[in-house]
Amino acid sequence: MRDKTDYIIIEFSKAVLFFGIIVLSFIALGFYSFLTLEHEGHWLTGMNNQVVWGLPHVFAIFLIIAASGILNIASISSVFNIKIYKPLGRLSALLAICLLTGGLIVLVLDLGRPDRLVVAMTTFNFKSIFAWNIFLYSGFMAVIALYLWMMFEARYNKFVGKVGTFAFIWRITLTTGTGSIFAFLVAKEAYGALAAPLFIALSLLMGTAIFYSILFWMDRGLGVPLGSQIISRFRRLLIYFIFTVFYITILSHLTSLYVTKNHDFEFFLLFSENIYTLLFWVCQIGIGTIIPLIILYNKKLSISPLGILLASLLVIFGGFTMLYIIIVSGQAYPLDLFPGYTETSSFYDGAIAEYTPSIYELMLGLGGVGISAAIYIFAIMILDFTPKNLDDEHTLKLNGEAKTKSE
Repeated sequence: MRDKTDYIIIEFSKAVLFFGIIVLSFIALGFYSFLTLEHEGHWLTGMNNQVVWGLPHVFAIFLIIAASGILNIASISSVFNIKIYKPLGRLSALLAICLLTGGLIVLVLDLGRPDRLVVAMTTFNFKSIFAWNIFLYSGFMAVIALYLWMMFEARYNKFVGKVGTFAFIWRITLTTGTGSIFAFLVAKEAYGALAAPLFIALSLLMGTAIFYSILFWMDRGLGVPLGSQIISRFRRLLIYFIFTVFYITILSHLTSLYVTKNHDFEFFLLFSENIYTLLFWVCQIGIGTIIPLIILYNKKLSISPLGILLASLLVIFGGFTMLYIIIVSGQAYPLDLFPGYTETSSFYDGAIAEYTPSIYELMLGLGGVGISAAIYIFAIMILDFTPKNLDDEHTLKLNGEAKTKSE
C-alpha cells in the first residue's frame, strides 16, 4: 500500500545549530582521543591484561544493539501492519544506520591498528562468532538501504512489507549474534546462554527509549507536532520492554545460581562491596528499572511528554549501565583455572582485576555517539525522512483508514 504521509526536509534553525554544536564537540573529543591513543598507546586507557574490553566497547555494543532495536518501530508498521507507526518507518531505518555506523566506528578506532581491519574482512574463521558478526553488520546496512529505497519510491511501496519482514529477521539474528559473543564464552561464570535473548530484549528497550527522545526533540526543537496517541503508544512499549528485560535478568541470575560453580560470581556481583554491586542495584535496577516504571504508571507523569522523556532517559542510562556490568564485571572476575586451588602469578591470576575507565575511553565513546547524531542531522536536512505531522488528528486518520480496510 502506498505511503500517504507527508514528509519534510528539515531546514537549518537554532535548534539544529545548538544540537550540531554538541554533536561536533563529541566528534572532536573522539578524534582527539583517537589521535592521542594512536600516538601514545593504549596504556593511557584503564584496560589491562584481564579487562581487555572497556568503556569504548560498552559504547560500541550499546550503539549496535540500539540500532537493531530502533528498527523495531519500522517493523511494527510494515511487518505487523500497525498503521499508526507508518510515518515513523523512514526515520526508524535511518536511525538504525546512524547508530550502527557510530558503534562500528568506535570498535575500529579502538583497535590500535585500524588498518588491520582489512585482515578481518578478508580472512574469515567461521568457527568464530566475530566472523559471522562481520557479515551480520555489513549485511544489515545493505538490507536497511534496500528497505529505505522501498519506502521512498512510491512504485515500490508494495514491497515494503516483504523487505521489512526480511529486515526484521536479519536484525533479530544480528542481536542474537552480538549476544552470542558472551553466550559462547562458557569459561566465564558471568556469561550464559540467556545472553542472546537478553540482548534482544535490551535492544528493543533501548531502541524505543532513544526513538522517543528524538521524537520529543523533533516536537520541541523542530516543530513537528507530537500527539498523545504516539506518546501513549511509546509509553506502552517502554513498559512492555522494561518488564521483559527485568524478567530475563532475574531468570538469568536464577539460572546461574542453580549451578554451584557460579555461586561465588553471583555473590561477587549481587552482594559484595564493589562497584559492580552498586551499579547493579542502584543504577540498573533502581534508576534504570524501578523509577521509570513508577513514572510510566503515575497518573500525571504517564500522560506528560516530559514525563515519558524522563523515563526514556533513565531507561537508556540503566541499559548502558547493564552492558557495562555484563561486559566489564565478567572480565574482572578471575577464571577458576584450577578448581579447589588458589592461583597466584605475575599476571594476577585468581585476583579480581581492577578497572577504572580513563577520560580517553569516554571521549572515544562519545565520539561514536557524535558520529551517529551527525549522520542523522545531515540526512534529515537533505532528504525527506521526517514526517510533517504526528498530531492526534493525523494518527487517528491512519488508524481509521486501517480499520476501514480491515472491515
